[in-house]
Amino acid sequence: MSWERLSQRFSELRTYEQITGFSEIARRALANNAFDGVLTMLGVLMGNYLSHVRNPATVIRIGVATSVSIGVSGLWGAYLAESAERERELADLERISLVELGDTRIGRASRVAIWIVSLVDGLAPLLSSLIVLAPFLFASFLGNVMACYVLSLIVAIVALFGLGMFLGHISGRSLIGYGLRTVLAGAVALAINALLPLE
Repeated sequence: MSWERLSQRFSELRTYEQITGFSEIARRALANNAFDGVLTMLGVLMGNYLSHVRNPATVIRIGVATSVSIGVSGLWGAYLAESAERERELADLERISLVELGDTRIGRASRVAIWIVSLVDGLAPLLSSLIVLAPFLFASFLGNVMACYVLSLIVAIVALFGLGMFLGHISGRSLIGYGLRTVLAGAVALAINALLPLE
């Protein structure tokens, strides 16, 4: 694809964003679903640890399956929900304007918004949970599965703090304060998991 064509695509994308405002929705989806992905993987790892799972391959298998499931759930659910909302909005506009808008710039913008929000909704939890799981991929190098659990916990805490800072930046409030709030959520999830009777 030529530079001119790529520039034209970006220009169209900016126009579609101005029409639909999908960037704000995608930004919220990114933060919320990445948060979900990290906390979900924390729960998976805590469950494995408390169940005395010490085989890294088993942890990876369970973790990847969970990550894929939460990613598909996010993408599919967002696609269905966003499609319903956008189709309703488009139908309302068509009733008001008495014009078919499916093949217009507004219609195309609506379809692009659906796909972008859906992809963000699906990829955010998938990637964030896989990032937390990543230390187990290096189990042979680390030589100790317990080190993998500890490193995954550290990665999760850093990821939660980073997401909190991102939310703090969006809100224009304290980055550290928001970071600590998201880390606290992780601590609460770990504590609840630790108290669950698994045996």
